[in-house]
Amino acid sequence: MKNKKNILNKEFQTFYTKVYIRLIAMFLMAILLIFFLRFTVLRGHFADFIIDILQNGFLMEYDAAYSLYSQVFRNHMDMIMIAALVIAFLIIFRIFLKWLTKYFEEIGKGMDSLIEAGAAEVSLSPELLPMERQLNTIKHIIEKQRRDMSVAEQRKNDLIMYLAHDLKTPLASVIGYLSLLHDEEKISDELRKKYLSVSLDKAERLEDLINEFFEISKYNLTTITLQYSKINLRRLLEMLLYEFQPMLNEKNLKCNLHVPEDIIMRCDANRMQRVFDNLLRNAVIYSFNGTDINITVTRQEENVMISFANHGDTIPAEKLERIFEQFYRLDASRSTSSGGAGLGLAIAKQIVELHHGTIQARSQDEVIEFEVVLPVS
Repeated sequence: MKNKKNILNKEFQTFYTKVYIRLIAMFLMAILLIFFLRFTVLRGHFADFIIDILQNGFLMEYDAAYSLYSQVFRNHMDMIMIAALVIAFLIIFRIFLKWLTKYFEEIGKGMDSLIEAGAAEVSLSPELLPMERQLNTIKHIIEKQRRDMSVAEQRKNDLIMYLAHDLKTPLASVIGYLSLLHDEEKISDELRKKYLSVSLDKAERLEDLINEFFEISKYNLTTITLQYSKINLRRLLEMLLYEFQPMLNEKNLKCNLHVPEDIIMRCDANRMQRVFDNLLRNAVIYSFNGTDINITVTRQEENVMISFANHGDTIPAEKLERIFEQFYRLDASRSTSSGGAGLGLAIAKQIVELHHGTIQARSQDEVIEFEVVLPVS
């Protein structure tokens, strides 16, 4: 705290110096005024001036004018000089206060601009540069909070919009098939089973979508507490690979695992499995048939780098920039019936960042790679 105070004192040194010089100048002017008055009075210039006024203006004799001057001025000269000094000091001090108030007016205008959206940066006098920097820092913080609030509001609106849009199709199918079952009295058992099967499939799809929306809402609107535990990274990825084997076989894909045996990391195992599940699922979906998927883990000092690479259509740069946005799908034609709501990678990114890690995507020469960097402990 003391060091911070010393830094502030140094930053405002220019302002202190300018105020100090003004105060010294004010006292010097007052002192010079004293010498001027005494020098003038001692020389007799002031007395001659007053006597001339009395003689010429009021037609008094010299003796009468001198007597009046003595009674009014000469006998009370000390009090007159003190009164003149006080008046001079008050005038000079008034000028000084007016000059000093200019700085407060500048700061006041700068503070007013803090609450004005889109206002230019605060600009103060050179000697108030430290205050100018502080006000602009506060201004940037307030503007960032404004933007964050706007983004949060937009996210909420997007969530409602996408929820309505993505739930509408499967819900309409469920209602349609159940209405047929309700209205058609003479329907074959085979057709009834088909309608019930489709309705069940669509209802399960609705459940998956609702769970996905609930998940992203939880990450957006609440504080997530991670349940840390130590895991063997190779075993976690081997279990995941085993679960994906049927999907891999459908497209004749081969997944190669390059993971050292001894990498133990501390993380929320369930949520981190969600991240790896999403990355591998995307790799399967967007891979060419009959190609390889490579999962590579590398130790980097205090971090571990996990890479998921597959062979597929190169992702354009403009799409790559938005790949972690909520509700964004690489293939716009891929509906929620064949893909997710576009929340998987957004959730994965938030989980990784909650672990103080990073995630990024690269794509070139028909190779798509997602790279996750996480602290080991």
